[in-house]
Amino acid sequence: MLIRFSVENFSSFSERQVFSLLPGKGTLKSEHKTKKVKGISVLKTSVLFGANASGKSNLIKAIDFGKKLVLKGTKSENRIDFQNFRLDLETENKDSRIEYEIQHNGKNYAYGFVFNNEYIKEEWLFEISNKSEIKIFERNIDKKEIFDLSNIIKNIKSVEEQQVLKFTAKLTPNNQLFLNEIRTRKVKENVSKIDDLLGVIDWFQNSLKVIFPEDKYNEGLKFELKQDEELLTTFEQFLKYFDTGINGVCLEKVDFESVDVPKTILNKIKEDLLSKKSENIRASILSNQNTTYFLSVKDNDLVFEKFMTKHTVKGRNEPEKFDTSDESDGTNRIMDFIPLLMDLLKGDNVFIIDEMERSLHPNLIYDLIDLFITKSVNVNSQLILASHESSLLTQKLLRKDEVWFVVKDGFGSSKLHSLEDYNVRFDKEIRKDYLLGRFKAIPRIGSRNKLTILNQNIF
Repeated sequence: MLIRFSVENFSSFSERQVFSLLPGKGTLKSEHKTKKVKGISVLKTSVLFGANASGKSNLIKAIDFGKKLVLKGTKSENRIDFQNFRLDLETENKDSRIEYEIQHNGKNYAYGFVFNNEYIKEEWLFEISNKSEIKIFERNIDKKEIFDLSNIIKNIKSVEEQQVLKFTAKLTPNNQLFLNEIRTRKVKENVSKIDDLLGVIDWFQNSLKVIFPEDKYNEGLKFELKQDEELLTTFEQFLKYFDTGINGVCLEKVDFESVDVPKTILNKIKEDLLSKKSENIRASILSNQNTTYFLSVKDNDLVFEKFMTKHTVKGRNEPEKFDTSDESDGTNRIMDFIPLLMDLLKGDNVFIIDEMERSLHPNLIYDLIDLFITKSVNVNSQLILASHESSLLTQKLLRKDEVWFVVKDGFGSSKLHSLEDYNVRFDKEIRKDYLLGRFKAIPRIGSRNKLTILNQNIF
């Protein structure tokens, strides 16, 4: 779970901004909160609102940037690829900062780093509670001893294992995160008692999922279902529930060569699936022609199946089969989110989605959020959205502390603030106030009189 995220001097964010999932003082909708872990409870849902170019997507990009730096790193010969805030001369030579506060495996952590395009200046990991913090490791290039691993080392009895960890730290390139080195050098195979390091890496790798408008969630998605019938039943029930006009679904086995997906991608998925050593693991992938394929392991071999929808034909007993490429954008978007919803309800997942409303009716988005909240009472997962859809701005659906606004100031710097900051009654309808600009997160449209070009005879 994400507790808080802070960012400074990154893209449109100049000064440090904090996005918090900590519950406010309100007591309504207690089912929207998780059970406490070491004294800390978090919200399951949050929605970011703001005008175009306000910084909503940049906040999500910052979250995704940190994830990629942990999991993929930076090539030794490359600069750290990001853009700092460009509209203030003081930020040109100022370091950037990103920090995550998370819950994972029954613990709370604060992990972050200070950086620029050339190197990682600081990096830290603390175990935190509502009363204390315990340093796990710290890195600071300005100190004589750059790495402080003392709290990890003291729990490792083997001198050889201690040396491996120290050696890994010493060999960490200036442009690389220590966590990335721990991951890529497979330190866990040679060093024990580093559960905190591995736990945080696991959160980035398996819990945090960031989805942008151009992404397909089901592209390379891996999820576990016991048998074909469970997969088909899941999709069939949801597609009927969302009134898509689809009455059934089926799988048709196809040859590897007929799948119009780059073979490099297929081979990578194949390798990954076979390494899982489970007959229940599947991956779905969208072809260049918007056809959905499911890949699974059966008898140590990879099986390819094309996902088909069924429609009733008037005057005929047999249904007509459709490729997913024949379905509407909205239906395909729903099919993208069915595995997402199932993963959310399994727990231990944080989904951050930019522009979820694309190709979806407002009622469907509303219902997806409500369905997640209703069905996740005993589940620890989070659904975080950036949206323009004002119909979601209602206290019937969201708590005040679940609503965030992103606004740019007069100098182009993005600022975050919560509905919790305003004196709003719990029963007040807030959508109208939002559209009237009370919360500042709407476009400031200029004067039409200044469009002098329209007065000229150019058309």
